[in-house]
Amino acid sequence: METKKPKGKDSLKIRSSAFSRSAIKGKIFVISGPSGSGKTTLLAKLLHDKKIGRILVKSCSVTTRPRRAGERQGRDYFFVGKNEFNRLLKAKKILEWTRYLGYYYGTPKDLVETRLKEGKHIGLCLDINGARILRKKYPRNAVTIFVLPPSLKTLKTRIESRRRETSKEEVRQRLFLAKQEILAASQFKYCVLNENLKSALEVLKKIFFKETVS
Repeated sequence: METKKPKGKDSLKIRSSAFSRSAIKGKIFVISGPSGSGKTTLLAKLLHDKKIGRILVKSCSVTTRPRRAGERQGRDYFFVGKNEFNRLLKAKKILEWTRYLGYYYGTPKDLVETRLKEGKHIGLCLDINGARILRKKYPRNAVTIFVLPPSLKTLKTRIESRRRETSKEEVRQRLFLAKQEILAASQFKYCVLNENLKSALEVLKKIFFKETVS
């Protein structure tokens, strides 16, 4: 792995945080599910809820994936090169990371812990392994939620229709991964069936209030 610090726009500066995890007040809502399950849409709608949006913030992941049309740096992702991603890993600035379809994705540690110390709750979408890691690192704060599609047939239709540039091979890979991910759903604290987006969102809201209102 290359660890040389790159220069220019790829460099990502994250302010360090020095505090113990016992000082963390917020909760981390980790939402997982197959590609096309609707997890990203559900989290976005939860963040846009007038009441919930005041206390729930989105964690912005670091990725080496190219930016797509309409995506913004620092809003959708921190888009970096491989050298910068490796530098962050070496500096232990990444809580968890994964390689998906040839690209790297990671959760920035200092950004997340700063928000939690402030008493904010954080919402983020992660793969199965990422959810496991955060549950292990933050056993008192991590709330794991798995979003289930109504069927693999429906999932395939969603994947094919949401982006025209998705190749047949990518669809095949995503469906293969989906089958493996669904087998791990029982490891999550909550499972939400996304057959109807509005109904699934209401279930997600109930989970949020259950976990945050004492």
